[in-house]
Amino acid sequence: MFAIIDSLKNKLDQSRPLSDFTSRNIESDLYLRWIYHSNAISGNRLTLFETEVVLEGIAVGGKKLKDHFEVINHRNAIYYVENIIRNEKWFSECQIRNIHQLILRNIDDENAGQYRQQNVLISCTTTMPPDYTLLNDKMAHLVAWYNSATHTFHPIERAAKVHADFVGIHPFIDGNGRTSRLLMNLELMKAGYPPCVITVENRLAYYEALNQWMASGKTEAFIQLVSDAVLDGFKPYQMVLGI
Repeated sequence: MFAIIDSLKNKLDQSRPLSDFTSRNIESDLYLRWIYHSNAISGNRLTLFETEVVLEGIAVGGKKLKDHFEVINHRNAIYYVENIIRNEKWFSECQIRNIHQLILRNIDDENAGQYRQQNVLISCTTTMPPDYTLLNDKMAHLVAWYNSATHTFHPIERAAKVHADFVGIHPFIDGNGRTSRLLMNLELMKAGYPPCVITVENRLAYYEALNQWMASGKTEAFIQLVSDAVLDGFKPYQMVLGI
């Protein structure tokens, strides 16, 4: 699978730099689906078309204000991820906290960017996240692993591991899923891959694969799921560029 994906990436690299129009055209489609599906997995009730309307600055009647903020916040978090990549900033806890703060802005400002101060359960998994008193150590260890061993992993493996390990720690009261998917795509985009859009229709397989990783250390299913989604991410480029 990696060989097929890397072959597509090489073809995409040969087409770079893309024109401003082509970049905007493809990214607007990718980012719309990324925002919609990531929010929908986490319970947002807006449809794909309603999400697009909100991104255009129009309120959708009959829908919660929270749903609107989740769309705008997710878009701003993507902008922040792009800024990290553009400025080649090192992976850090500060980045993670900033992404989470953007995700919960105007929704839960008290907890936005703050590690949880109580124990929680993770839905759809058989594992327990660490005690809240251990979060500082766990997050420091995650960043230390990244900075010392990350180069030994294929970018897709690295992105999947960052996602799964972060979810296992579950450092925040809310917004861990959306934050983890942003961190995963931060890693993919750093390496020149398109963002991975895990669809809400594939939510059950996504949860099951994550649970296998966290409960028993079986990584294959989740890495395969991420790989399939990355492969799908090349389709807009193939259609527009003919690669």
